[in-house]
Amino acid sequence: MDWDKLRIFHAVADAGSLTHAGDTLHLSQSAVSRQIRALEESLSTTLFHRHARGLILTEQGELLFEATRAMAKRLDAAAARIRDSEEEVYGELRVTSATGFGTLWLAPRLSKLYDKYPELKIDLMLEERVLDLPMREADVAIRMKEPSQADLIRKRLMNIRMRLFATKEYLDKHGMPESVDDLSSHRLICQNPNAHQVAAGARLVEELNEHDIRSKLFVNNYFGVLQAVLNHLGVGVLPDYLVESAPHLVRVLPDLESGEVPVFLAYPEELRHSKRIEVFRDFITEEINAHRRNMRDEDEAKA
Repeated sequence: MDWDKLRIFHAVADAGSLTHAGDTLHLSQSAVSRQIRALEESLSTTLFHRHARGLILTEQGELLFEATRAMAKRLDAAAARIRDSEEEVYGELRVTSATGFGTLWLAPRLSKLYDKYPELKIDLMLEERVLDLPMREADVAIRMKEPSQADLIRKRLMNIRMRLFATKEYLDKHGMPESVDDLSSHRLICQNPNAHQVAAGARLVEELNEHDIRSKLFVNNYFGVLQAVLNHLGVGVLPDYLVESAPHLVRVLPDLESGEVPVFLAYPEELRHSKRIEVFRDFITEEINAHRRNMRDEDEAKA
């Protein structure tokens, strides 16, 4: 197949419009249309359904678009490696993480990385869906589970646990629970047991819900849980790494916590020598070490 025609096809499929693809490619609509017709003739198939609202890929078009999308990602990876052969650290770094960890732990620390590398452009993608790193949906991932995808370099960063927290203001008003049964007179704030979350956190929520807790607030991510707790709405199930950034929170029922949740950093083998990956990996490692020291110092201070 003609590479130039494939490039134009990919732009049209991505934009869903001859006009928009032409704007991207700096070609006229008629030129783009001719190239698409020529590609369809060479393949003896129809790649698009035409209608008033734009273009829709046919089944054959979907197959070809899947191939050109993979090619585009590989080319992006090659371009990134070429750029990374230079000394300066700049350009885009696509980082994916779970919403809670990315919002509450990672994002507040990124200013330190930008201070060192002001020309770095970070695309922070916070979602529970596990993005495909080998297919370059992201460059590097921080996840609460060891990645199962092949051809990934992975590093275990730390372990976290889900615990119960409330504000001093809330506890002064409603009292400190001395046992799980005492939670019946409090409002529990947590994720729904069926929501997408780490398994250890879901098990802890299930255990709590077995007790007679009359008032509950379910939120679909830990950021929302934290905001509700900070506004004195009740006792929340939150990850322990929040203690460092929210020291005014009070631990409730200290003997109650989830099992350990591992935190992994992962990136594709082909980006092993990427300078952007290297500086991000080193930054995360430094921040994790500082976090561990702070947590240890806090535990010693309480002992």
